[in-house]
Amino acid sequence: MTNWQEAAEGQKKNYLADLTNIMKIASVRDDNAATDEFPLGPMPAKALQAFLAMAEKDGFRTKNIDNLVGYAEWGEGNETLAILAHLDVMPAGKGWNTDPFQPVIKDGNIYGRGASDDKGPGMACYYALKYLKDHGVHFNKKVRFIVGTDEESNWTGMHRYFEVEPAPTLGFSPDAEFPVINGEKGQASLKLTVPAGNGDGINLKSFQSGLRFNMVPREAVAVLEYADAAQIKMDLEKFLADNPVKGSVEEDNGNVTVTIIGKAAHGMEPEKGINAGTYLATFLNQYPFEGGAAHFIEFLAKYLHLDTRMETFDGAFRDDVMGEMTMNAGILNFTAEDGGHIDMNFRFPKGITPDQIQQIVQPVADQLQIKVEQGPSQKPHFVPADDPLVQTLMKAYVDQSGDQDAEPEVVGGGTYGRLMKRGVAFGALMPNTPNTMHQANEYQPVADLIKSMAIYMQAINDLVTD
Repeated sequence: MTNWQEAAEGQKKNYLADLTNIMKIASVRDDNAATDEFPLGPMPAKALQAFLAMAEKDGFRTKNIDNLVGYAEWGEGNETLAILAHLDVMPAGKGWNTDPFQPVIKDGNIYGRGASDDKGPGMACYYALKYLKDHGVHFNKKVRFIVGTDEESNWTGMHRYFEVEPAPTLGFSPDAEFPVINGEKGQASLKLTVPAGNGDGINLKSFQSGLRFNMVPREAVAVLEYADAAQIKMDLEKFLADNPVKGSVEEDNGNVTVTIIGKAAHGMEPEKGINAGTYLATFLNQYPFEGGAAHFIEFLAKYLHLDTRMETFDGAFRDDVMGEMTMNAGILNFTAEDGGHIDMNFRFPKGITPDQIQQIVQPVADQLQIKVEQGPSQKPHFVPADDPLVQTLMKAYVDQSGDQDAEPEVVGGGTYGRLMKRGVAFGALMPNTPNTMHQANEYQPVADLIKSMAIYMQAINDLVTD
């Protein structure tokens, strides 16, 4: 019997070298730089091209589909096992102790954007597949290692793949946590539009917070006109003493800028972050704003602040199998000229629909003259625990980790696994490792990544051999 842990350790040097090269590519989707050649901007395509060049050099059959998605393929058979990873990353944001795109290994951890989501796990899984190919394992299925380039936004690349390529039989995505994620909550977004305008007194010139709908905003900045800077500084000192955020006040040419620093987190677990945007709104709510500015601040401060379960709206919902509905206020922007825009992102279990979620928010929004529209949505996804795919993956995890108490889980995150009827998420975050996805100083323990490679080796081997 192959010692998979020993086999993975033997790949460590080359794995870290290739992972470092991929992590150096700042593969953030950039619609402002999009062209016909690079529909998502040049950097996601650069990461895709680099990965496919590596895979081709390693002996895989490869294909690049419109610089949106690509795959490395090995094996033959009537069935196709798909492994779905992604090469795009979230914007770095602020608060890093190192350059987010110059990965470093310190104290046994590799730091950099993508270390945990999803370049580190994806490359560990790729190296597991490569090991099996290089050591002559006979595949009874075709295996496609498919890499998308905008998982963190609209899944344009992976949707294109499923439009133009045959659907796989089964598969998994190394883009979550161990042991096995056999259920994923649905996702829905509400796009709220607040009218522009201020009153005759203190004015909200601008308010900016949030980079993506699926990140808890770490930073929020408001620019005020006709404000008493000295008074605001004193008020902020009192506010900071009573709340878990940092902040500052600056005055320049009659404008007062207030900044609040919280803590970023993945939007699927918003309670683990500190939403700088709602904290800033709560601070500003003590001042006599008027018009659209007042409605914007009130909605954030009164209804969204410290509420990730919709309790303020009397809309909390849970399912016994899939758990609670969660809400992340991810993008919170306002200008005096254009008004406000709020993005509420929901992770919901079976038993509730996006229409019903909108109905929960609508009465409050109507009171504040806020327009509500639905954004894209995804239904909840579930694969039974007794499915042979789940059973095989669970066995590989238990065998290699020794975690005899492990059980399949349901999470709020959305992975490519949901694109397949028999698709799940499988690693690579270990149960006791902090989740730093979407945060500053994202990292993954190198030992965890090597352990995950061993798990993937056994799992893929058991799925493709007789």
